[in-house]
Amino acid sequence: MSYTALYRKFRPDSFADVKGQDHIVTTLRNQIKANRIGHAYLFTGTRGTGKTTVAKILAKTVNCENPTDDGPCGECRTCKAIASGASMNVIEIDAASNNGVDNIREIVDEVSYSPAEGKYKVYIIDEVHMLSIGAFNALLKTLEEPPSYVIFILATTEVHKLPITILSRCQRYDFKRISIDTIVGRMQELIAAEQVQVEEKALRYIAKTADGSMRDALSLLDQCIAFNLGQELTYDKTLDVLGAVDTEVFSRLLRHVLDRNVTGCVELLEEIVMQGRELTQFVTDFTWYLRNLMLVQSSDNLEDVIDMSSDNLVRLKEEAQMVDMDRVVRYIRIFSELSGQIRYAAQKRILVEIALIKLCRPDMEATKDSLLDRIRQLEDKLESGVFVQGAAGMGAPGMGAYGASDGSSPGGGNGVGGGYSRPQLPKAIPDDIRAIVAKWASIIGNADNPMRTYLKSARLSLGADDSLQVVLEDGLAADYFNQNEANKELLERMLADFSGKEVAVTIQTVNGERDFEDHYVDLSQVIHMEVEEEDS
Repeated sequence: MSYTALYRKFRPDSFADVKGQDHIVTTLRNQIKANRIGHAYLFTGTRGTGKTTVAKILAKTVNCENPTDDGPCGECRTCKAIASGASMNVIEIDAASNNGVDNIREIVDEVSYSPAEGKYKVYIIDEVHMLSIGAFNALLKTLEEPPSYVIFILATTEVHKLPITILSRCQRYDFKRISIDTIVGRMQELIAAEQVQVEEKALRYIAKTADGSMRDALSLLDQCIAFNLGQELTYDKTLDVLGAVDTEVFSRLLRHVLDRNVTGCVELLEEIVMQGRELTQFVTDFTWYLRNLMLVQSSDNLEDVIDMSSDNLVRLKEEAQMVDMDRVVRYIRIFSELSGQIRYAAQKRILVEIALIKLCRPDMEATKDSLLDRIRQLEDKLESGVFVQGAAGMGAPGMGAYGASDGSSPGGGNGVGGGYSRPQLPKAIPDDIRAIVAKWASIIGNADNPMRTYLKSARLSLGADDSLQVVLEDGLAADYFNQNEANKELLERMLADFSGKEVAVTIQTVNGERDFEDHYVDLSQVIHMEVEEEDS
């Protein structure tokens, strides 16, 4: 005998087995008990929340020979006929494949015939929003005044696509997303019946991933059990099967972002990819992690809303003290946009890398929240004294030929509160520096990648001590030289081989074009540079 999927094997047969939709089940029970059954019902809600299941239970109950408070008895001839699909009283129609006028006209013609046995003919039209306009019009009159023995049950995930004329003729029931606790409770019942050992932490992760859909949860559980057949299903094995990432990894990633450590983010992403994790799921889960972080910042009493272990919650509360709310909202916006783009993208990893760099570099965006983040970044640097320490050669005290050299900025004060001076042309440029600038394209053309690629975007300026300043935008290129002294020494050797002299090189970092123009003289504007032809 072929295997039956869990969501089919354990589909509820009575109202008592329906989970998470008590408001609907109670109303239908009362209607049946009071014999106030409607002629047209509209069941709407997200996938896997029980719309078709409840429709079938209702169809069985109204035709059952011995109905109970929980629904059909399941033992009478009518119940067995409906369960086997042999009953002519319950007709299921998939509107996705039967959406034309002719299909609905067949129903209208059949409605005139009373049921051969049982009380009601029940038409269950699934995905009813797929019907054409002509089909809706053909259904209207019958839906409004059907014979007393006919019940229509319309089910849809996209109720907004239904004409108002259809909506006004139906009793509408909205199926809610099912809570994580409810889904976990149902799965525990099933694994007990199936005699399978599963960690509760694994069940909770599956329930969270299902996003309110009981059917999705049971399908995921089925998949995980099959992969670990005969063994206990642990949390780690569940992550492996679903291509998911542990919460601890999200914590590490967030801290890299808060440190604006692009290299750390990219390396961690590389680690995630090499583990075979699914990037679409990674984006969804990290967005969820950020959402939890936002909720922790909003209130101290949200433990019940945030589905997370106590250890992870302690770490999340610590991180909530490290970042402002508007910054978290910006992170959520960027990853929410990414979630919509990545599903069908060919280069998922590149999109994720771009998003991570955006989180670390707010200057890549011109939105209001990114501007606030950039202002905060400047404030942090001012408070930590980064601007003062890195001001030499950037228009601050001690900059020699580039501005004020008397220890004060043009606006007065100590160079922090008084503003920066505009860069001035140097009085003289050493011949070896002049030659290097003029032949820069040829020199870097002999370098290996990634150095060659990074140096193509470099801007050249002259330091106060006549050193060559290689100015790079904050990011991967600057990190390549600043975080590895050997790369800088290799560049100096290349320049020495070209000029025949030892050339001192300093690596400077700026945040964009405006930052460079405010603090440096561009030697390419002073010295004629050769134009390198790109390799074809």
